[in-house]
Amino acid sequence: MPEKMRVILCGYDPMLVRGYVKTGEEALWFYLPEELANDYNTKAGDVVKGTLEKVYEGKNGTMTAEPNEKFEWKISQFNRMAVVVPGDVITKYELTAWHFLELTVEAINDQEVYPGETKARKMWPEDRLKLHFTLDYVPPA
Repeated sequence: MPEKMRVILCGYDPMLVRGYVKTGEEALWFYLPEELANDYNTKAGDVVKGTLEKVYEGKNGTMTAEPNEKFEWKISQFNRMAVVVPGDVITKYELTAWHFLELTVEAINDQEVYPGETKARKMWPEDRLKLHFTLDYVPPA
């Protein structure tokens, strides 16, 4: 069974993200719970599979998308707990480091996550989805 989570995106300011999306570099990412990374011994390049359920904007805490779409994203080359959000997803949902994702991780390297149980250790609180400082999305040119 899966691990459900609501996480804040981490990354660079929108101008750098704009360039990194065009070059295919790691622009935005989120962190897996440490326990999950340890339990599945994640490493650079591992594939994390799951479902992207909701996207929240940090400016006002509102949900901006409810895609419920499957994903296969890779673990960062720099940190074994960071899952990199691909450029096409960044541009599709106009993501910045001031967005939150609600998602379910179902497998790591085709190994089912926590078979027979559901975990929800990393759930960013709903009352903290509104941030005091945000920057707007800047689309790639």
